[in-house]
Amino acid sequence: MAPDPDFEHPKMEERRNIPPGLPRDNPIKSYWQDPPDAIADCRTTEDLPADADIVIVGSGVSGSSIAFNLLSSDPCLKVVLLEARQAASGASGRNGGHTKTATYRSFDENVKSVGPEDAVKITNLEYNTMVTVHAFSRQHSIPCDSVRCQTIDVFYDSAQFEAAKESVALMEKLMGKDEAPKHIFHDAVETAEKYLAPGSVGSLEYESGSLSAYKFTIGVLKLALGKGLNLQCNTPATSISQSGDKRWTIETPRGTIKSKKLLLATNGYTAHLYPLLQGVIVPLRGVVTAQRPGQNLPQQGLGTTYSFVYKEGFEYMISRPAGSKFEGDIVIGGGMHVAEGDGMNEYGNTDDTTYDKSSADYLLECTRRYFGPKNWGKDHTDGHNRRTWSGVMGFSADGYPFVGPVPGEEGLYLSASFQGHGMVLCFLCAQAVTSMIEGKDGEELNSWFPECYRVTEQRMGKKFEGRIKAAGAPEPQPVENGTT
Repeated sequence: MAPDPDFEHPKMEERRNIPPGLPRDNPIKSYWQDPPDAIADCRTTEDLPADADIVIVGSGVSGSSIAFNLLSSDPCLKVVLLEARQAASGASGRNGGHTKTATYRSFDENVKSVGPEDAVKITNLEYNTMVTVHAFSRQHSIPCDSVRCQTIDVFYDSAQFEAAKESVALMEKLMGKDEAPKHIFHDAVETAEKYLAPGSVGSLEYESGSLSAYKFTIGVLKLALGKGLNLQCNTPATSISQSGDKRWTIETPRGTIKSKKLLLATNGYTAHLYPLLQGVIVPLRGVVTAQRPGQNLPQQGLGTTYSFVYKEGFEYMISRPAGSKFEGDIVIGGGMHVAEGDGMNEYGNTDDTTYDKSSADYLLECTRRYFGPKNWGKDHTDGHNRRTWSGVMGFSADGYPFVGPVPGEEGLYLSASFQGHGMVLCFLCAQAVTSMIEGKDGEELNSWFPECYRVTEQRMGKKFEGRIKAAGAPEPQPVENGTT
């Protein structure tokens, strides 16, 4: 059954009203964070500063990039970054390591909902973010196992395969074939032979990449520290308020800090500090596994990244490159549709000290099935599963991030709600919000930044009712009978 955008699942109102709270103590250590970096518990100064020019909450790709951008523009700025746990311990240190756009999956819906101009801007922003992240890591010698490669989306549902063809055709029509990202369709035989994925109806190839988002984020934080950032880890912001002098007061267990400007790079946790976004930005817990490859697969890694697309949802997968730690490992996330309550109980769930076992078991089973017994072979002699962990994403009603100043709240900015798709959104969104903070929000920014990503009163009034797009997230949208 196709998703009905006007239907609200009866349990969603309950799930979206669960307060996200603070990030949990002692989360499962993700594959990427073992071992944690030397700056994981960094406190630049022993005591929390009493004031700053700008306070950033959240040390993921967004927060670290914004800090770096601001200090690159003005080294005299007093920038303090607060992190509730260890540095980069949230979604940026817990994801699947995939820099993959998959913009075609939402292009048609974007055209219908926000118009062709913004749909094209979204496509370009995601592609350019992917390119820029890898280029930045090379430029600054960040050791994050950065790899640019092709990706392959393997389809097991004919309707979705046909919809992909239609969406790519529309993209090429509106953008021009030479300007649109290049997409190459393959039939089932070529998919099985070239990409070792039997049993499909066909596949779609385009540009992608992989990296350790944790190491990338740590690298950006170190660059910002070198420019004067004051990083305060294990220092959760517990509440925010604005006084008569228009300064923001940020309360923490270690004291209070005040600043004229405040940036919340808190993704799925944003409503904890700004309750007006309760039910507007909704957390969703996802599961990722790192698996040793079957003995018949290339042990030094596959040449492409993957997604496996079927009626109920999809999985996303990278293969760790040759020369990296645990080369050849498969890192795959998804399996939301088999989670408890058809995945519904993962909405509003911020408990990354554990994970949904049904999803984890599914992820371990599906790789053998996707590659087939012949291509997979026997499990690795050291065991199939190397690590399983969870992470918290943030979703909005319209499927777009919240980036920029908050209406009616002088000096308050957001860079949050990245729809499980942050690795091809956060870095350039950080450039955009930096421009806004610096008062450079004009024609140049408008030329490339999607209008639909900006924070507006109208968007803040929309409560989350279920996923309406399938750009980067692993879960299907709930519909009336609890399936898709």
